[in-house]
Amino acid sequence: MIRHKSFQPEPAHTLYFIATPIGNLQELSPRALEIMSNVDKIACEDTRVTGKLLHHFNLQKPLIPCHEHNENLASQTIIQAVLQGESIAYVSDAGYPGISDPGQRLIQLALQSDIHVVVISGPSAILNALVGSGLNTERFYFHGFLLPKEGPRLDELKDLYTRKETLIFYESPHRIDNTLKNMLEVFGNRRAVIARELTKLHEEYLRGTLQELVDTNPTTLKGEMVVLVDGNKDEMSIKLSDDELRKLVQNLTETGLSMKDAIRQVSEMTTIQKNYIYKLMHRN
Repeated sequence: MIRHKSFQPEPAHTLYFIATPIGNLQELSPRALEIMSNVDKIACEDTRVTGKLLHHFNLQKPLIPCHEHNENLASQTIIQAVLQGESIAYVSDAGYPGISDPGQRLIQLALQSDIHVVVISGPSAILNALVGSGLNTERFYFHGFLLPKEGPRLDELKDLYTRKETLIFYESPHRIDNTLKNMLEVFGNRRAVIARELTKLHEEYLRGTLQELVDTNPTTLKGEMVVLVDGNKDEMSIKLSDDELRKLVQNLTETGLSMKDAIRQVSEMTTIQKNYIYKLMHRN
C-alpha cells in the first residue's frame, strides 16, 4: 500500500544520506554541512576518508563504520540508534551513497523500519562525466562497475550491445586496459570518453574512439575513472546469443569456407567485432 508522507517538517526518526565531494572538498553543499554539523553521529564507508572531510570543515563527530563488509550488521546498529532518538547521517567516500557504493541495504532497512529517509544532493561523477563528455545526454544508461573476470564481463557487454543510450561505466586503473579492449571487441570502434580525477587538480577528459583509448598508454590512466561509450547507432544491427553466433560460423564452415572467412562474414552480417567471434569460437 502506498503511503503519502510529508517531507516538511522532518519527522523525529530521520536518517540522512548525504552526497559528498568526488574531489574538490568545496563542493560540499551548505545544506550538507549544516546537517553534518547538527547530527549526533555520522555513519560512513571509511572513517579515515570521512575523518579528513570533517577535519577540513572543523567538525568533530563520532563515526560509525558501515562498508561493504559489515553493511548488514552496521545497518541494524544504525537503525536502532535512530529509533532510539539519535540523529545520524550516512556518507560514502565520494558521491552518492548507494550508487556503486555502500548504503543501499541501509536505505532499504530504514524504509522497512518506517524511518524517514532524506537524501541531500551533491556531486555526481556520473553526471559530471556525461555533461563533459560531449556524447549524447538526452538518454543514458549507467551500468557501474563491470564484472572483474573477462568471460562474464564480455557477456555483460554483449547484453548492452544494442542499447542506443550513452553507456556509462565506472572502472579502476588496474582493469581499465582489459576493459577497453573488451569494449572494442564487443561494441566495435564507437566514440568513447574516459573522465578521470573529476573535480581534482589533474581532472582529465580523453575523448576519441575505443581504438584510440585502447592505444593510450595504460600507465598514464590513474585514479578512479568514468568510461562513457556511444550507444548503438546501427539500425541494422543483429542481437544474437553466443550459441547462435557459433552456429552461424559452423554453418558457413560446413559450406567449405575457412574459419577465418566464416568469422569475417558473420562479423559483417551482425556488426559484431571479429575478435569477439574469434574468441567465442575458441572458448572452451
